[in-house]
Amino acid sequence: MSSTPDSAVRTYISSRRDAFLEDLGAWLRIPSVSADPGHAPDVRRSAEWLVAKLTETGFPTAEVWETEGLPAVFAEWPSGDPDAPTVLVYGHHDVQPAAPEDGWHTDPFEPHITDGRLYARGAADDKGQVFFHTLGVRAHLAATGRSAPAVNLKLLIEGEEESGSPNFPALIAKHAHRLACDAVIVSDTGMWAEDTPTVCTGMRGLTDCQIDLYGPDQDIHSGSFGGAVPNPATEAARLAAALHDADRRVAIPGFYDGVIELTERERELFAELPFDEDQWLRTAHSHAALGEAGYSVLERIWARPTAEVNGIGGGYQGPGGKTIVPARAQLKLSFRLVAGQDAAAVQQAVRSWVADRLPPGIRHDITFWGATRPCLTPLDHPALQSVARAMGRAFEQKIRFTREGGSGPAADLQDALGAPVLFLGISVPSDGWHAPNEKVELDLLLKGVETAAYLWGDLAENWRPA
Repeated sequence: MSSTPDSAVRTYISSRRDAFLEDLGAWLRIPSVSADPGHAPDVRRSAEWLVAKLTETGFPTAEVWETEGLPAVFAEWPSGDPDAPTVLVYGHHDVQPAAPEDGWHTDPFEPHITDGRLYARGAADDKGQVFFHTLGVRAHLAATGRSAPAVNLKLLIEGEEESGSPNFPALIAKHAHRLACDAVIVSDTGMWAEDTPTVCTGMRGLTDCQIDLYGPDQDIHSGSFGGAVPNPATEAARLAAALHDADRRVAIPGFYDGVIELTERERELFAELPFDEDQWLRTAHSHAALGEAGYSVLERIWARPTAEVNGIGGGYQGPGGKTIVPARAQLKLSFRLVAGQDAAAVQQAVRSWVADRLPPGIRHDITFWGATRPCLTPLDHPALQSVARAMGRAFEQKIRFTREGGSGPAADLQDALGAPVLFLGISVPSDGWHAPNEKVELDLLLKGVETAAYLWGDLAENWRPA
């Protein structure tokens, strides 16, 4: 247990709550929309604003890092202890587009507080969850009497996450020596619910592709030629139908090679969560759960690899009929990957599977759009246990564990830096990431501050990386 006094941390946070929210509001007013070239100056202004605020917080190093696109922010605060862990906090300062006509009740870039909630684009994703670290480290120092954090603390706050992080791998590679760390803390995540605080232990990876199928050199008459030549639209449908077996397992040979299976303990922890399938189906706008046999819904979306048909098309799509054999068809597929899978190996397995299933007379091209690797931190990792303890102290209850079914840049950091990835987030599903009226619950935001205040001492006391 960290020696940081809980009462001292809470008193400090309470005394600076209003100033903290005022500063956060000023940052949220900067419309740092990375997807819109017209907002590129705002993304830069957001980065410069954060550098100034981190310097004011006490970080002796705070810099704007240039990329081929939009700027990131780096900050560093050494502990002074050569044996202390080095921790890198990751987040992003760019935001999704937002406009009042999208359904916002108020101006998305004019923050307002009502009923204990702060509404603004970026309130939860991700400025609010980045910014709680500024007050968290100050509370840590005030409560312990330290002049520097108990760990060597680094921040890397990206400026293009909402645009797919196109320049992030190159940024990491360029600055790998300065980003070197023992653990990465991702504060661009959430938890199960307001009354069920959780820590995420991993994210799935992703690779996706487009398969273009070519048959006749042009559309041809189905009466004169149909049934006697291969039809690319039919073959696209056959590929889609063959993607899974009768148990809804992906039927591509080699697809499951290397998959790290769920442990019984992990399955037990997932089962402890208060999961309401009917509510989940309403959120999914779906009418039944369906997936790989032998696994629960949460296991399927968090810990099992999947294949999805994202789109299929070919031939005539207009009103009425047009009796042709089309010249071409198209299939778009995506594959979510779990720890142990190799994206390059999966891509090769897909290529071989497609080639083996297509008949003579059908030519094809496959285009993959890159890959995001999965990441997973074991439950018994000491740094993960520190995160759970710190959050447990802040929330004063048991912390449960989840995974994330989506994908993100965390694995890029894991691979480049050779460090485990941990997740510390306080956002809840109702916060409406990417949606109109995005918000963050203020009580939870301050719990994030408190968790960060406890975390650095807990890590220093309970983990000495080799």
